[in-house]
Amino acid sequence: MARIDHVVTSGTFSLDGETHEVDNNVWIVGGAEQCVVIDPAHDASAVWRKVEGRQVLAILLTHGHDDHIRQVQEFRQMVDAPVLIHADDAMLWDDVFPDEAPDGHLAEGDVFRIAGTELHVLHTPGHSPGSVCFHAPSLGEAGEDGEPTGVLFSGDTLFQGGPGATGRSYSDFDTIIESIRTKLLTLPASTVVHTGHGDSTRIGEEAPHLQEWIDRGE
Repeated sequence: MARIDHVVTSGTFSLDGETHEVDNNVWIVGGAEQCVVIDPAHDASAVWRKVEGRQVLAILLTHGHDDHIRQVQEFRQMVDAPVLIHADDAMLWDDVFPDEAPDGHLAEGDVFRIAGTELHVLHTPGHSPGSVCFHAPSLGEAGEDGEPTGVLFSGDTLFQGGPGATGRSYSDFDTIIESIRTKLLTLPASTVVHTGHGDSTRIGEEAPHLQEWIDRGE
């Protein structure tokens, strides 16, 4: 059975001429021998230590902002694993790595299988054109019915308290709201949401606030 490991790394995020200090959540999903790594941000060595010698089958990127990807080439060399990102974030990737390409691209409906668990790719544009989330229906603690709650790795699309930031280059508020409404809030309310920054939440805790977010705007 797959387990979820978590490490928080710290660094900077730069876009549109502004730089901010940020803490990022890095998520590792796998078993005793193999795993996948989601967004190995800021500190490749810290993420590598958390892998604990397991074979990394893939490095999965939720989007192309530099705080999520700047260390990915260093980490790729450490673990010898392919780096995958959605093609619609190519311009963000190229801003950081103009002379290097990712190993492949993520797309809606892709499924990654690791330690008896499936990670389903959901394309959720808005924070960036190529933002994706990863849904693992068989992960999470047992619910009242004895079945797992399910887990969503939401990147910067959905946080505790609302959608990810828009108002920057390549982002759009109406688009992120539509992604959340049609792709994420349709998941079971018990689904645990592991975010790209900050605390985790649940779909059921966020869904009642959709209209508040819309009224608030970006």
